[in-house]
Amino acid sequence: MTVYHFTGIKGSGMSSLAQILHDTGHEVQGSDVDKYFFTEEPLRARNIRILPFDAENIQEGLTVIAGNAFPDDHSELVRAREIGLDVIRYHEFLGEYIDSFISVAVTGSHGKTSTTGLLAHVLAGYGPTSYLIGDGTGKGDPDAKFFALEACEYKRHFLAYDPDYAIMTNIDFDHPDYFADVDDVFDAFQEMAYKVKKCIIACGDDEQLQRIQANVPVVYYGFSPENDFVAHNLQRSETGTTFDVRVRNEAYHSFHVPQPGDHAVLNALSVISLCKYENIPADIIQERLDTFGGVKRRFTETVIGNRVIIDDYAHHPTEIRATLQSARQKYPGREIVAIFQPHTFSRTAKFMDEFAESLSAADAVYICEIFGSAREQNGDLKAADLADKIGGGRAIHDGEVAQLLAHENAILLFMGAGDVQKYEKAFTELVKDGKTA
Repeated sequence: MTVYHFTGIKGSGMSSLAQILHDTGHEVQGSDVDKYFFTEEPLRARNIRILPFDAENIQEGLTVIAGNAFPDDHSELVRAREIGLDVIRYHEFLGEYIDSFISVAVTGSHGKTSTTGLLAHVLAGYGPTSYLIGDGTGKGDPDAKFFALEACEYKRHFLAYDPDYAIMTNIDFDHPDYFADVDDVFDAFQEMAYKVKKCIIACGDDEQLQRIQANVPVVYYGFSPENDFVAHNLQRSETGTTFDVRVRNEAYHSFHVPQPGDHAVLNALSVISLCKYENIPADIIQERLDTFGGVKRRFTETVIGNRVIIDDYAHHPTEIRATLQSARQKYPGREIVAIFQPHTFSRTAKFMDEFAESLSAADAVYICEIFGSAREQNGDLKAADLADKIGGGRAIHDGEVAQLLAHENAILLFMGAGDVQKYEKAFTELVKDGKTA
């Protein structure tokens, strides 16, 4: 039996796939940098070996799965080819693997992770389900009928998949280091649409998705009455949102989502639409909506005294707006403080004005130093450049979180895709130690 070796096993998708293979009886190991990433926790819980990068890790009898962040000249990949081992890129391996299941690929510029997590949870209440979520969570069920996966558009990696279904949440311009403009992003999704085998479930409120062509039915969901699946009569409260669903102008069922924010309703509606297509009963859907605990780094709340500290992955203006709306719905009348770490210099430069506009919806804004990436480590921009565009915005450096103590009885949103959690951790420790402003 082959041993699967993951070069870059702490990557969010790589970690999830390693968990799936382990759960279904395969021997798995991997390598990565020594730095801690939260994606390694489920690997260690399964006793999956994590080694430092080293060409000597590569031995006869391995099948090497390579993370997309690592070039062909990475020492482990060079060594693997030298001794004649198979080297398979992550997205290519996953594309072949899902063919054995009823596969549902969840894609879109925003909302992929939360929607995939919800979809996996609902499907698992109906039948055995394996799933791969982009927050580093994976589960393999040996008896799985369904496979839910997060399909990322970056570098068109999702074109390696031929899913039975695709849920498309939206098309927006992001990843400016790769995509030229929103039309380039649309072209990638259009190419993906032609690879779907049964049905596409797309948000009809998104103007770009209205243009999608396909060889299979395209079922639209959203708030607009022209959609096939419509959420209406929304009743928002601090405990979530209740709404009615109409299917092609006929009443279907009422549902409740315990998560705040209109985007949570749309995520649920996409899953409801898929389930209706697969004849999954509405009472099972509601039961699973009620018990969904969310995904990592998506509005993850910690209450300490009279403060609520929220960790969220929002790193694009559209996502920031949705996260702030959720906070306003759940905590009306409370001060909302945004602590935002821009992710990549190219994204920050491209969306500078949009970031300023979206963050201005908070009552107070702090901008952390820009987090680079493996692709771009530095740039000319500084946190202060964005802070200066926001009325009252302030730049905050590592080690300066004590100034946040001035916000008592507040909702503090730590947002970003980099290492903003180090700011959150430092502040949490100050609060727990009883420090005051």
